[in-house]
Amino acid sequence: MGPGSSARPGPAPRPARTALAVLLCAALLLLLLLPPPARGAGERRRLACSTCRGIVDRFNQGLADTAKKNFGGGNTAWEEKTLSKYESSEIRLVEIIENLCDSSNFECNNMVEEHEEHIEKWWFKLKKKYPDLFKWFCIETIEVCCPAGTYGPDCLACRGGSERPCHGNGHCDGDGTRGGDGSCSCNKEYTGEFCLDCSSGYFSTLRNETHSVCTACHTACKTCTGSSNKDCQDCKEGWIKDEDGACVDLDECATSPCKDHQYCLNTDGSFSCKGCDASCVGCTGEGSDKCKTCASGYVKEDEKCTDIDECNLPEKVCMKENQDCVNTSGSYKCVCSKGFEDKDGTCVQTVKPGEEVESEKTEPSHTGHDDL
Repeated sequence: MGPGSSARPGPAPRPARTALAVLLCAALLLLLLLPPPARGAGERRRLACSTCRGIVDRFNQGLADTAKKNFGGGNTAWEEKTLSKYESSEIRLVEIIENLCDSSNFECNNMVEEHEEHIEKWWFKLKKKYPDLFKWFCIETIEVCCPAGTYGPDCLACRGGSERPCHGNGHCDGDGTRGGDGSCSCNKEYTGEFCLDCSSGYFSTLRNETHSVCTACHTACKTCTGSSNKDCQDCKEGWIKDEDGACVDLDECATSPCKDHQYCLNTDGSFSCKGCDASCVGCTGEGSDKCKTCASGYVKEDEKCTDIDECNLPEKVCMKENQDCVNTSGSYKCVCSKGFEDKDGTCVQTVKPGEEVESEKTEPSHTGHDDL
């Protein structure tokens, strides 16, 4: 660098940009560490009730398993006294609690850890007064479930009443949990807000304020007022009303809807196209006796299209030398006789292995040198 020239410093680091980069990295790391988005409140309530029910089921299973304890000491009086103490002991409770949840079930383990004191209180002080652990623990104490027939945070009665939700014809949304909205999902026979009305294809055989029974219409009916095909209001597709007003099967085969090599089979409310027998050119039904015309290679005998045995015709069909005729369904084929094989369309005698070896032995050797 020459005299008088001064070093030009490079650009100074920008603290603001560096700080921004650090913040972005920190935000990204935080996003990666955050748990997945929380479930909706209703779904969380349903899950909590399901978890609590599972805990109670496992607790009851634990009671059954530990009741089978066998001390095997041989002293019956001692065993009875010891078992009596064990029945309500802390040791037994600990054994049961240890098996309430699978290790991977976070919700279950979290609920047990949070409410273990309640379980202990019930075990030592309240189980005789409140023998139903599910009702005491899940419904009344930690309030994650509702009695059957009720739903939501306040355990309101399902539509149709808590005794017979949806009038017994459907499922109440949130039934028995602190979730749901109490609305009815009706069984297929029923419809309406309270599952009292009949769906299309069903008619009412009983209806009052608390009960409704819907029965399936006749197969021919789309809608109906009774059980017979005369009670149809509308016919299903494939059925038509006759002069008496009854829905009867429509014979689609009358219009010949199938292809030339098929025959039509009418069924209740529909039809199907089936392939003709191989011996037929056109047919009216199944089998070789229903052919309109016999196919090539077949002849009509006793009202059936029967295969022609071309190999037994007066005129020989396999003309080449050393050929045999083999009959097939509707045709025949020419094959080389035994001991012959086809080579370029000619039946040539097969060379026997022994003859082949013999010819190799007698063949003159070319390994010597003529100039020696």
